[in-house]
Amino acid sequence: MSRIAQLRQRHGIDRVIAHLQQCLRSGQPLPDLDALAAIAHQSPFHFHRLYRALTGETPGRTVARLRLLRALQLLAHADSRVTEVALEVGFESPQALARACRQAVDATPSALREDAALRAHWQQRLSLPAGDGNDDTPPLQVQVTALEPFDVVVLRTRGAFDDLDQAFGQVYAWAAEQGLAEHLQALVGIALNDHRDVPADACEFECGMGFGRAVADIPAPLRALTLGGGEYAVLRHVGSYAGLDAATDALLRQWLPDSGRALRDAPLYYHYLDDPEDVPEAILRADICVPVR
Repeated sequence: MSRIAQLRQRHGIDRVIAHLQQCLRSGQPLPDLDALAAIAHQSPFHFHRLYRALTGETPGRTVARLRLLRALQLLAHADSRVTEVALEVGFESPQALARACRQAVDATPSALREDAALRAHWQQRLSLPAGDGNDDTPPLQVQVTALEPFDVVVLRTRGAFDDLDQAFGQVYAWAAEQGLAEHLQALVGIALNDHRDVPADACEFECGMGFGRAVADIPAPLRALTLGGGEYAVLRHVGSYAGLDAATDALLRQWLPDSGRALRDAPLYYHYLDDPEDVPEAILRADICVPVR
């Protein structure tokens, strides 16, 4: 068993995958993220990140993979009909199954039904999560440190990851009006979902600035938030800020399991140390701050 497979087993991810598989076989409703976290015996606060780090896919993509795997298993039966298989595994129509087959395995359901070798090849591939065996990240330099709580003013935004500078600009413009801009001490971000897995119009992010003091009378949609307080695993990321999610995956996959630490129910945040307008992308710095206990 590979190390990543052992980690999935240790953290209850395999139980989640087995439960999703059983739901697809029996036609039961699929559980939500909180229910999946409970099955894994993990905190719902960070479950989606831990799941993504240890599987290389979201629960939704796992369901799509398992649904297609179940279809291939049913197509192995000599008397199988594509329409019946499609409906049994939860596709709305045989056309929907055909589209999924073309996108995932570049073959039609009929071709997969007739070609046992091709079908067996893809059944083996689809039986494993997308990230299985993907454990070649260089050793990480992670520091555990106690961070004092600090106040930030945040703006929740929805949209493409590359457009976050507009939201930070709005916070800064308000700060300038209040005479706070010259006291700017921290630029932080909290990803509420993973920009790699959701469409741009569903990507949510908290863009925040800290000024070294509590700020009163903050107008909506801006709001105050306290970060820090307690121990954090801190990983310095160098490079494009778009790579922060992948670096967070590596921290959760490589460092956390053998660290003797567990995730704590507090926001994971990014502390941006450089301005992309002034510093080349290749040497941008940001600290990934993961709450641990």
